[in-house]
Amino acid sequence: MAHLTRMQDLVRAALDAYNHLLRLGHRSAGPQLDAATAEANDLWRARQAHSFPDSLWGRPAAADLTDWPGLPYALLFLEWEARYPEEWTRCAKSWGTKQRLIRDLAAARLDVRTRAKLVELIGIVVARPYRCKDREFVRLARSVDGEDLRRGIAAAAASDSPWARIHAGYLEWMLDHPDTPNSRRVWRTWLASDRA
Repeated sequence: MAHLTRMQDLVRAALDAYNHLLRLGHRSAGPQLDAATAEANDLWRARQAHSFPDSLWGRPAAADLTDWPGLPYALLFLEWEARYPEEWTRCAKSWGTKQRLIRDLAAARLDVRTRAKLVELIGIVVARPYRCKDREFVRLARSVDGEDLRRGIAAAAASDSPWARIHAGYLEWMLDHPDTPNSRRVWRTWLASDRA
């Protein structure tokens, strides 16, 4: 946490310096200012590569995620949000990054280890109260569907937690109906039905 806070401070400072040079450039452009602005931009980008959530923004297309060196950090980002939601919200909240990352992982070709990690992650998410963009995990569950995922969903459906039972029931139903869109309307209709 101390390292992350330090890196986020460095990213903000680098962005402030870059923006300052951009403002100066509007008043008087010159070769020295252009070089300094480019250098400030490079420093800001370099620092972003070592901070959450910034380091996840420049990732490759979904098809190439398996070979991306940042994949373990992307999985860590999602796991952090799932296991420690309050801390994640305080330190690295980025709902758009969460959503885009889940969508990219759902479209990626996944190796066995990554798939297993995602099955574990879905199990954690299903067992907790709903958080912003959690509906995106339906897309991910559809991409990693299998016996191990279904076992985890069945365990959540049998738990004492009403949240887990509702989430698990909906996810299981969505997996059984892969052509059904995962929309708010479908969610509300499902909740109002006798299935919930």
